[in-house]
Amino acid sequence: MLIKNLFKPLLPLVLAALAAGAHTAHAGEVEDAIADKLTAAIPGLKISDVRKSEAEGLYEVYSNNGDTIFTTADGQYLLTGDLLKVTANGIANISEQGRASQRAQTMDEFGDEGLISFPAKGTEKASIAVFTDIDCPYCRKLHDEVPRLNELGITVNYYGFPRSGPNTPSFRKYISVWCSDDPQAAMNAAKQGRSVDDQSCENPVREQFELGSRVGVTGTPAIVLEDGNMVRGYVPSEKLAEGLGLL
Repeated sequence: MLIKNLFKPLLPLVLAALAAGAHTAHAGEVEDAIADKLTAAIPGLKISDVRKSEAEGLYEVYSNNGDTIFTTADGQYLLTGDLLKVTANGIANISEQGRASQRAQTMDEFGDEGLISFPAKGTEKASIAVFTDIDCPYCRKLHDEVPRLNELGITVNYYGFPRSGPNTPSFRKYISVWCSDDPQAAMNAAKQGRSVDDQSCENPVREQFELGSRVGVTGTPAIVLEDGNMVRGYVPSEKLAEGLGLL
């Protein structure tokens, strides 16, 4: 990505800056100053949060498209990529933990209205948010597993993410499914490659598509767990349930 390519060579400068010493500004002032400086320096960058990293001397900057930038306290030296930590149990991805927390918060703020849901049979043991494209082969493969996921106590909530974007056949197809009298039946038919009557109504498909971009969806299916962690790509139902601790 542009930001990554632009700042990759700056790692040596960051390490040198960290060795130079700590800042003396009050909490909150540093974060605000970093946000202001980067917004002015990088056209188009939209910052959603700035927080102190657990790596001393670094701050984490989260953007609305899911990117994370690390910066020194003065906002002058930057680097991109994941921050890893050596622990007693191996290598932990600190950056992904932070993204998961942000992702869960963003999903909660969006709410659950307008979803096409396939509820768990009996007691719900878990729920998953699936960003899906009706025409995506692996999305269809995952949809074939939905009945088994429901049997295992997992609710599947679909968010529209037609990869081709707005004003395309795939996008209009998702709108037709959402606007149908029985969205679940229409989804089943569309996922099986059967035609669905063209429908039009006020719908949340664009908002769901934009939500996917904000939480870092780059392909489909993308499965967001309740804790904000993301599983990218198709996973068989039994493996998914095992990963959720249900088997």
